[in-house]
Amino acid sequence: MNLDKPKTPSDSNACCSPSSGCCDETPNPQADAVHDRVRAGYAEIARSGSWGAAKEAASSGCCGPSSSSGGGCCGPTTLTPEQLTAAIGYSAHDLVATPDAANMGLSCGNPTALAALVPGETVLDLGAGGGLDCFVAGPRVGANGRVIGVDMTPEMVSKARKNLAMYRAQSGLDNVEFRLGEIEHLPVANERVDVVLSNCVLNLSPDKPRVWREIARVLRPGGRVAVSDIALLRPLPEAIAADLEALVGCVAGAALVADIDASIRAAGLVDVVLTKKSAYIDAMTNADDPLYAKIVAHLPSGTKPSDFITSLDISARKPN
Repeated sequence: MNLDKPKTPSDSNACCSPSSGCCDETPNPQADAVHDRVRAGYAEIARSGSWGAAKEAASSGCCGPSSSSGGGCCGPTTLTPEQLTAAIGYSAHDLVATPDAANMGLSCGNPTALAALVPGETVLDLGAGGGLDCFVAGPRVGANGRVIGVDMTPEMVSKARKNLAMYRAQSGLDNVEFRLGEIEHLPVANERVDVVLSNCVLNLSPDKPRVWREIARVLRPGGRVAVSDIALLRPLPEAIAADLEALVGCVAGAALVADIDASIRAAGLVDVVLTKKSAYIDAMTNADDPLYAKIVAHLPSGTKPSDFITSLDISARKPN
């Protein structure tokens, strides 16, 4: 099966076909600036191997000075990547074929478990990072299935591709690939995948409604979505919303739960289920994560981060 993005704009399956509408946009410097900041932050994480290591290595820039080092919702330094994946529901069986370098502590849930993958399915992972969820999904879909990971950071794609050799050796499978691309412009043709996964990534997009339209575009009829993300129960104080460290840490860019629900439905998806998991946020706060300590300092008296922020499991389906 050919899952590549078609080569010509005139192809009706291409993202930039006339019917898709994705070529009719005007430049958006603000969105480009967000992409650049996030890409720079995650490039440093890819080079360092984990969020915590990137923070410790950075003296300035988007990952913040070491004096304020910490993690945030996508990877606190107070928990190792292994502790984080165990805490959010990954089992040892899930990780049996996963190269150690693929786990950088960037998760806020286990979307592969939410998806209930079956052999033979084609899976697309948005914001694949080092490939963790792709390598978890690969054995579940088996030799007749396919997993495509998309990430906009070249360093992350390079890291994920380097992990492929170990995955193949440990699993005996050659069913995972990684592509460079933005989740607002997916490098996948129309109606080519059965399941779309994403783990703590959609909140980073400056155009979330567009991401959901792209998800609907690439799903086959009857295809489904399994996303773990960070969302807002109520608006954040401006000081947090404007904080770059919180943006790369998956907090400042998060959308309200109600807005996420509206974007999913506007994209044409149905059977939408949003499951809030504020215990994850409480765990980060109780672990004295420095980013959450900063957030607490800006919150109204008597409130806590989980009054504003939640981990959110999202499931939905494209109509048949």
